[in-house]
Amino acid sequence: MIWSEARRWRAHLDANNGTDPNELTLRILKITEEAGEAAQAWIGVQGQNPRKGVTHTVDDVVGELADVVFTSLVAIASLGADPREAVTAVATKAAGYINRPPGAA
Repeated sequence: MIWSEARRWRAHLDANNGTDPNELTLRILKITEEAGEAAQAWIGVQGQNPRKGVTHTVDDVVGELADVVFTSLVAIASLGADPREAVTAVATKAAGYINRPPGAA
């Protein structure tokens, strides 16, 4: 479902906002916005702001991180790539890093 939903959101955004370079830029920047919300939620979990205290839960952070992931998938689709293939390629590369002996490049 996640892959088809990312493509569906891409089509929705394309239809409503177009696909010019500015729109694609904004879709990529939206990832940063969502990451900022995740960071803000984590700060809220830690109660780092003495004026506000604890304002968020770990579940809030998880939800914000999931927003980052989904927004990224939509951006990948918006660039004409297949999100599933892109994520699989990165996971494969990451798996190779873990399987390397210590000190190997």
